[in-house]
Amino acid sequence: MIINLLFSLAVALLFSPLLCGIINRIKALFAGRKGAPLLQMYFDLYRLFRKQTLVSRTTTLVFLISPVIIFVTSLSAVIFVPILPGGGYISFTGDFILLFYLLGLGRFFLVISALDTGSPFEGMGASREVFFSAMAEPVIFIAMLTILRLNGAESFTEAISTETGKNWIILALTAIPLFIVMLAENARLPFDDPNTHLELTMIHEVMILDNSGPGLALLEWAAAIKLWLFSLIIVKILLPVTALSPGIYFAVTILSVLLISMIVGVVESVLARSSLPKVPQLLFSSGIIAFLGFFLSFSNFFVW
Repeated sequence: MIINLLFSLAVALLFSPLLCGIINRIKALFAGRKGAPLLQMYFDLYRLFRKQTLVSRTTTLVFLISPVIIFVTSLSAVIFVPILPGGGYISFTGDFILLFYLLGLGRFFLVISALDTGSPFEGMGASREVFFSAMAEPVIFIAMLTILRLNGAESFTEAISTETGKNWIILALTAIPLFIVMLAENARLPFDDPNTHLELTMIHEVMILDNSGPGLALLEWAAAIKLWLFSLIIVKILLPVTALSPGIYFAVTILSVLLISMIVGVVESVLARSSLPKVPQLLFSSGIIAFLGFFLSFSNFFVW
């Protein structure tokens, strides 16, 4: 078990920055630009870890420890989504609650660290972050309950590690709202523009404006891990566990996660940022889709 858990953590640490590179290259391709190298985020993390940390005199200890806590909680959530089929994972009843509340704990420290700076712009971004997460959380739990219902399991980790059958209609109705929530939770378009430089419209980026050096590197890495985690959950839901060898299954899983990042890049290239009043409509629509999948999971007509 320890080896499998460590392997999952190592894969997340290694591949998560690559997702951001793929998204940026896809967006550059759509814009007719050459774009940054695929490994640009690795270079950025290396550069940030070598820089000195500058701290405002208005901040407290909360601001200093928050990047570490956010990084640790994001990485800890990875252990509940095994990268390989079979055993060797942590599984217990209601484990998905701990999974997403680990992410919630990281969000809490991200918000209070932004408020700790005393900046009105960071406070505005923190308010929007809480607003989005409050609407996205019910959608996540409905989708998780649907997967548990389909597999007759009490553990989400166990449910995605066993054969899910070919309930493609219900699986699609679960994966689509999760994809929408992934865009919201990771502050991607159409919910937020990660490339904007206007404090009034930024959400995630404005909350980390005062961070620098290793602290900023940990926050950027944690955000990439969170994107990796949501992408992996979607892949594990849609990718039935088969009799493939662990090596082939691992390769297929990695390629599928990279494909999710390409789709995110396409979405960000063809959509504009939505206005704040439209965000509840998008998340409410994803909730309706998730509810539909949950109710259909009780019907034998859609289970074959």
